[in-house]
Amino acid sequence: MAYRAFRPRRPARPIDTSAFERPALPGSVVDAVLRFHDDAQDQGAGYTLLRLSEKRLRAPEVKKALGKLCGRAAGVAVLWDEGESEIIRVLEAA
Repeated sequence: MAYRAFRPRRPARPIDTSAFERPALPGSVVDAVLRFHDDAQDQGAGYTLLRLSEKRLRAPEVKKALGKLCGRAAGVAVLWDEGESEIIRVLEAA
């Protein structure tokens, strides 16, 4: 059996993940969902899922509050704890 010299592998090139990263969600979007939500779904255990409907996103006061972020706010939901009056989780569609 012939002996072959070991040749080390070249290190893998790092993958640029910046193309896949989404900028952080601005607080103004979360604030707008809390202030202007019109879709509230009971999740049980005192939790409610708050969202902005398409109709509500077209309202002048919501457009004024969000500006260019209206499209991003369409995919945001806030899980709200009614008993403690606090945000449990902010969910954003991919």
